[in-house]
Amino acid sequence: MPRENQEFVPRENQEFVRVGVACFMIYRYMYLEIDRSDIRNYRITADQVLTTEQRVATLGDGEVLMRIEKFALTSNNISYALAGDFLDYWGFFPTEAGWGRLPAMGFGVVEFSKNSDIATGGRYFGFYPVASHHIVQAKLTSTGFIDIGLHREKHAMTYRNFEKVPAKTADEIAANENASLIFRGLFTTSFLAEDFLRESEFFGATQVIITSASSKTSIALAQCLRTNKKIQIVGLTAPANVDFVKLVDLYDDVVPYDEIESLVKDLRSVVVDMSGNRSIVARVHQHFAQSLMYSCAIGATHWESTRSTTNIVGAQPQFFFAPSQLSKRAKQWGRDELNRRINEGLENFIGDAHSWLRIDYSHGADAVSEVYKQLVGGLVRPEVGHVLAL
Repeated sequence: MPRENQEFVPRENQEFVRVGVACFMIYRYMYLEIDRSDIRNYRITADQVLTTEQRVATLGDGEVLMRIEKFALTSNNISYALAGDFLDYWGFFPTEAGWGRLPAMGFGVVEFSKNSDIATGGRYFGFYPVASHHIVQAKLTSTGFIDIGLHREKHAMTYRNFEKVPAKTADEIAANENASLIFRGLFTTSFLAEDFLRESEFFGATQVIITSASSKTSIALAQCLRTNKKIQIVGLTAPANVDFVKLVDLYDDVVPYDEIESLVKDLRSVVVDMSGNRSIVARVHQHFAQSLMYSCAIGATHWESTRSTTNIVGAQPQFFFAPSQLSKRAKQWGRDELNRRINEGLENFIGDAHSWLRIDYSHGADAVSEVYKQLVGGLVRPEVGHVLAL
């Protein structure tokens, strides 16, 4: 089982005040906001203090107020920040010009509802801002509800969907819920990337090289690739992470970045870049030359290296946009079958990850700030998964 700290019950942004014989709850909503011009800069903001009655009065018809119970922060969220303008992640939860609210997968509870189809108390999984609360213009679906706000119309449905889940119990928390919170988004990306490569018959390659092999998204991709016995899986990683990547035991070979040139250069290969480090990718291209059949760009764990001007020879990197593959398969397989396959793969992945994953809980503005700062600085250990509440 994952090693987990004690579950938190955050209420730092809520207070009870007594006036005479009456007791009122007052709210102050809190948000993590990122400087869109430099993701190293961030702030914690809070809106005005309101009573319960005042807060309910701010809701429009059809809206629900979600108390964000907890969310996961991983290197995936840094990728969202880096692609915030390019892929409009900053458009999910608009705020003051020049700033963006970071999307994260989490669980929320309906605290107040002005939507006759959605009751208070329901618990939902989905994309939320890194915040204490979130208001959604909701429309009921067979599995929960979707956000139908005008600013969400152009966003992929996977980012707008809130899936109803059972009320949490201690047993569920102790089992897989928090690991699922950490892994579900990144595993889905990896599942779809493997599906895309397999559909493309690996572009004629017999080897897949994955950069940033210690990242959770890379590990998930390696797990998905293991289902294809004809493909050799090579993980590239920093020397300090070699032992951990070997411990995960999903790669056929683990190679430190300073030994890229030791790889057999005439073996037809595909590189999947999770690092965003242009210098590393350029070295892989240079080494394999015409034997590199395809170059797939997904992540940016080495985000400060993305601005490198190093020349990349041969097949140019192609950005993989997971929602496009998700939409395609949902139409071909049906949404239920697609979800079944993803959930089955995720369950297997979590089962294997229990041997190395450590889940750390923390809550409050200082804790969220510290974890974000560590992620931006590349300081989070690969075996650690962070679950937080603001």
